Amino acid sequence: MENFGTFLALGILIFIVIVLVISNVKIVPQSRAYVIERLGAYKETWQTGLHLKLPFFERIARNVSLKEQVVDFPPQPVITKDNVTMQIDTVVFFQITDPKLYAYGVENPISAIENLSATTLRNIIGELELDHTLTSRDTINAKIRGILDEATDPWGIKVNRVELKNILPPPEIQDAMEKQMKAERQRREAILRAEGEKASQVLVAEGRKESQILAAEADKQAAILHAEAVKEAKIREAEGQAEAILKVQEAEAKAIELINSANPSDAYLRIKSLEAFGKAADGQATKIIIPSEIQGAAGLANGIIEAVKK
Repeated sequence: MENFGTFLALGILIFIVIVLVISNVKIVPQSRAYVIERLGAYKETWQTGLHLKLPFFERIARNVSLKEQVVDFPPQPVITKDNVTMQIDTVVFFQITDPKLYAYGVENPISAIENLSATTLRNIIGELELDHTLTSRDTINAKIRGILDEATDPWGIKVNRVELKNILPPPEIQDAMEKQMKAERQRREAILRAEGEKASQVLVAEGRKESQILAAEADKQAAILHAEAVKEAKIREAEGQAEAILKVQEAEAKAIELINSANPSDAYLRIKSLEAFGKAADGQATKIIIPSEIQGAAGLANGIIEAVKK
């Protein structure tokens, strides 16, 4: 019986040891860190992997997430430089870089970040007027992020980004801003309409000018073509007259040549001369001098005519 009791006690002791060992074996998952305390004092920080802690002497004081976290803080009342009160809510993106400082640096890190961001926001907005506040989100975000990142560094926290989620002015300010925006849109519409009408008038005037220029150019080309046609007609007429004169002269030369080749008598020549002077007498001349030879021929002709009559 005594041996059985000894074996039973030994078995129970071994079972308790195994249970204690198994219960004190810890596996730290990815992107997590455990802060370990021994007898109430900081011992070490466990990173990802398998770890064994001493039972009764060590404990996991803090289970810390190393992922980037997002905290959306409720709207905070702030006053601008021109005494306009409005509500602004912020969104903070932060990440724990040192689990030990995060566990022992500040009592409530999230609450501390919220209060710090609210006071920083009030200080920054208090230096800006309303219009500048509404158009300077990026500047305000950068200033808040820089101040929070520097202040939270002793807490093992890195502030990656800060965003102003909503900026809510009072209702009367919103109404005034809407009216101002409407007036601005109407002004821009009037300007655009005036510029459109001006551009249209300019285009119409340019079109008329271009039309007049083209019409004048057409008239010019038509006058040039008419002058060239008239010139061509006169040239052709002159060429025709010259050709006619040339043919007449050629005919007369040929006639003279035939007469010369026929060896005409003196009486024939005198008669032809008389005919020539007869044609001359039909003209506009008031006085004609007839040579004596032609006069004799004329008398001879008259005598022939009288003889024929008798």
